Amino acid sequence: MSAVTHLPRTLWCTGKYYVKKKLPDNAVGTVDPSVFERLLERYDDDEVFVHAGLGDVAAAFDRDPYQYLFETLTDAFESVLVPGFTPSFRESGEYHKTDSVPEVGTFSRLFLEDATYRTDDAIHSIQVHGPYRFEACDHHDTFGENGCYAKLDADNVLILNVGTPWLISTQLHYIEMASDPPYADLVDSSGRIYYGDGDSEVITQTSFDKNEYVYYWNRDRIRGEAMAAGVLEHYSLNGLAVTAVRANDLRTFIEPKLEADPYYLVT
Repeated sequence: MSAVTHLPRTLWCTGKYYVKKKLPDNAVGTVDPSVFERLLERYDDDEVFVHAGLGDVAAAFDRDPYQYLFETLTDAFESVLVPGFTPSFRESGEYHKTDSVPEVGTFSRLFLEDATYRTDDAIHSIQVHGPYRFEACDHHDTFGENGCYAKLDADNVLILNVGTPWLISTQLHYIEMASDPPYADLVDSSGRIYYGDGDSEVITQTSFDKNEYVYYWNRDRIRGEAMAAGVLEHYSLNGLAVTAVRANDLRTFIEPKLEADPYYLVT
């Protein structure tokens, strides 16, 4: 019998979790941890790339949100991958692999202490707890065909959002930049990388530049259409949002839409 059939009937309906009790907009109520843990059992992947909002996780579970999420994810998957982004490299020109604190998201910052590996990408590094590695990749061509995000695509790695207000996935940048969008370019940022053993070297990091205007992805539409296509799964556990999609599945879904409309992601 699948994990789904063990879930409370009040929390399962046509591929989504829900509660009948109406909550205020954006409110997260208490969630039985076993419900979340059984949800993760649906995925037999070895690796997972996680974006998390600890505020909503804290509201859902009566325990330390980071520690609970870290322990639950590392119990469920062999390798947990988390962003380690340091966009300040574009201005500072310095990236310390072991000491540069991730600048986007509390979960990412706390994960630094538990990571056993981090990529050399000075702007969009990936932290890993577990055996998954990017050794054959070009770490300094972030969204290139031999880059780290290309490997996630090739391996069709599971991407999981927990407690985020909308769809968050750096794979969208990889898919977007591969399409040569009319509103963004690839640019080089030069500086120095410092390794944990004390060595350092000058590098050039190739990443994106939003060169025409400040733009935002239409995340609600992307998520809704990907759900309708059976590519993405989205759940609400008493208001706690959980979204799951695989990297290559997402690209396979989006690429034809970008070919038809290069502004698909942002309109």
